[in-house]
Amino acid sequence: MPQITARINRFVRLATVVLAAAAGLLIGGADLQARTLVKNICHIKGQEENTLQGLGLVVGLKGTGDSAGSAPTIRSLARAIQLMGTPVGKRGQLDPKADVKNVALVLVTATVPAAGCRQGDTLDCTVSSIGGAKSLLGGELFITALQGPQVDSQRVYAFAQGAIHLDDPKVFPTRGTVFKGCRMEEDFFNQFIKDGKITLVLDKDHADFQVSQDVAELINGQLGFQTRSGELAHAINQQNIEVVIPSQYREKPVSFISQVLSLPMLDPQTEARVVINERAGSIVIGGDVEIGNVNITHKNMVIEAGTAQAGATGPNPSHFVPIDTGPVPAPKLKALVETLNTLKVPTDDVIEIIKGIERDGKLHGDLIIQ
Repeated sequence: MPQITARINRFVRLATVVLAAAAGLLIGGADLQARTLVKNICHIKGQEENTLQGLGLVVGLKGTGDSAGSAPTIRSLARAIQLMGTPVGKRGQLDPKADVKNVALVLVTATVPAAGCRQGDTLDCTVSSIGGAKSLLGGELFITALQGPQVDSQRVYAFAQGAIHLDDPKVFPTRGTVFKGCRMEEDFFNQFIKDGKITLVLDKDHADFQVSQDVAELINGQLGFQTRSGELAHAINQQNIEVVIPSQYREKPVSFISQVLSLPMLDPQTEARVVINERAGSIVIGGDVEIGNVNITHKNMVIEAGTAQAGATGPNPSHFVPIDTGPVPAPKLKALVETLNTLKVPTDDVIEIIKGIERDGKLHGDLIIQ
């Protein structure tokens, strides 16, 4: 039986703490597995956020704008004045030495949610200085055209304008937000059906070949009767599952997609992980994370994690000869951490011990340090 044993030496005294595997290391076959829905672990390809962007001007600054003679700012200001119907100079240009300290050239971005937007909807937009401005405090964004991503990069989807609210005036004086300052001028929708198919994309924390195959088999088992072949879905790789929309749903694909996303399934078993946030001092351990046989010496303690063998000697020898001589499950990291907590080992030391186990190759899982 896997055990975690700690020997604490203080002067001549010897104290032993033993945690049996039956309590914390083995998962009984009768335990109920958690269940979830397909939509909780994936999304439909095409249903992602998009960014609209454009170059604009912030006006009304109190001498904290771009430096005098800033060519990009002067050209942008001249263009803005022309668009307002006011002639600029003999050649449509401002004096190249013009003072633009009350103006700042900025990058304006707005995020369109995954579900898209309709004409007339408003979004928050972010404004960031790209010139020599010292601060955008008190400024107002001059009306700015926001263009679409990639293929539609030259297509104007929205206009942004309004007073700028700095996120942190002392730390980031050249970055701010215009709340509800972006107004959509066109509908923005993502296409999620291609060639009569949809693609399910597993979230990065659930991306796994087995999970991908499980989802495909679930869809085929529950909805495959709607086609003669019985095959609606097949896993392309560890993250993408392609699903054919049955002919009876071609005119109403949303109904079919809702059925797919609402299918119940067992909580997916992905790669065992340990996530440590050193700044917060938190340790998140998957219940299935195992460790190999290790001996850990920490200050006045010796921690042994491994399998107690019949006939073993020492302070905690096994008193029983096992009938089942088959493979014995490895100890769980969770039980080791619980033991360390019982011994009041500081969190920082627990984290270092886990790192040491990982470096020794005895951590049977992925260690993620944040």
